[in-house]
Amino acid sequence: MPKENSDKQTPNFLFGKRNYTFMVLGILIIAIGFILMAGGGSDDPTVFNEEIYNFRRIRLAPTLVLIGLGFQIYAILANPNK
Repeated sequence: MPKENSDKQTPNFLFGKRNYTFMVLGILIIAIGFILMAGGGSDDPTVFNEEIYNFRRIRLAPTLVLIGLGFQIYAILANPNK
C-alpha cells in the first residue's frame, strides 16, 4: 500500500499575474503593428503603388512592434514578487 503524502504542493509559476498581463499586452501591440504593416500592394505587377510608403507602414507599424517587444522584455525581467 503506497504511503499517502499529506503535504499538498502548490504549483510555483515562474512569472506572476502582472508579468503575464504585460506579456499579453505586448503580444497584442505587436500583432496590431503587423496588421498595420499589411497591404499596400498593387493588383497589377506592372503598376507601382505609392501607398506602400505611407506613414502608417513606414513609421507607425514598426514603432508599435518595437514598443510591443519592449513590453515583452519588461514582462520577462520584472520581479513577480513586488
